[in-house]
Amino acid sequence: MSLPGTGPGSGPASSTGAGGAAGAAAIAAPSVLNVANGLTVLRLVLVPVFVVLLVQPGAGWRIAAFVAFGVASLTDLLDGELARRRGLITDFGKIADPIADKALTGSALVTLSLLGELPWWVTTVILFRELAVTGLRYGVIAASRGGKAKTILQLVAISLYILPGPPDWLRAVVMAAAVALTLVTGIDYAMRAMRLRRAVPAPARQDRPDSPPGERP
Repeated sequence: MSLPGTGPGSGPASSTGAGGAAGAAAIAAPSVLNVANGLTVLRLVLVPVFVVLLVQPGAGWRIAAFVAFGVASLTDLLDGELARRRGLITDFGKIADPIADKALTGSALVTLSLLGELPWWVTTVILFRELAVTGLRYGVIAASRGGKAKTILQLVAISLYILPGPPDWLRAVVMAAAVALTLVTGIDYAMRAMRLRRAVPAPARQDRPDSPPGERP
């Protein structure tokens, strides 16, 4: 005969198991099919649409390209924020979000350079910085204000080149500021990554996750 409280399922281990199961359910991984990932996929889908519109002659096509670029850029600003606030961060989002970001800005810069409207050195500098930072990406390095400002300034500068009408001097000034901020934030990110690498032991480096989507170095 079992004493009260000592029968099967009544011990501390049972309570711990029940609590652990409840905790595991509470922190279950979010579904890949969520609104944040949907916005990321939409951005990827809009990239070829934007490029096709951009290469067409005529002011009307340029305005259409600007609208496509604007919608894609808006998803860039929203998907990471939604993922963090609603707990929708997934492995798919961590991979697809930076790919979509670079596909959008890279396609815009390369296409504008192919059209002879943007110097190739500008495209080369920005893309080199973005790819180099991706290669240096390590651990969880919080997005700096400069990184977020860099992203917005790049989008504004590219938009000025897409739209028909803005004066050349305005385009050049804003793009020069975007290039300067791109280089400064790239150097800052590289320095922070090196400091973090020196501070964290080698075994721990392999266990640290990548930055969540929406974090712009």
